[in-house]
Amino acid sequence: MPGKLAAWVRKITRDDDQIDAEVLTDQVDATGAIRAQVCCQGQRVTLHGRLRYVDLRPTEHQATLVAELYDGTDAVQLIWLGRRSIPGVEPGRTMNVRGRVALRDGQKVIYNPDYDLLPVSV
Repeated sequence: MPGKLAAWVRKITRDDDQIDAEVLTDQVDATGAIRAQVCCQGQRVTLHGRLRYVDLRPTEHQATLVAELYDGTDAVQLIWLGRRSIPGVEPGRTMNVRGRVALRDGQKVIYNPDYDLLPVSV
């Protein structure tokens, strides 16, 4: 019984970010996508997660749209070169992405990923 009580106390004292991370991780597992935490450089992957931010980063030569996809285990930057915006790609949106993982300044990135926007849940 003490083990069950301790588990119940842990469950009710979790913060919203922990709960959200667990829900996202369960969704990743259910879709058959790979967890961002275990993907590595050069690997072709399918990821599932929620966009934390979307940012236009113009450079001297071209516009670059950068978004961060979080799946409950880790985050991967999605970088679309030459794009100023993509309809539907906005913070809070859940999506599946496919591409090859690269490393940029120690951060996992996928350049010009293929993607599927998932329905917005209300």
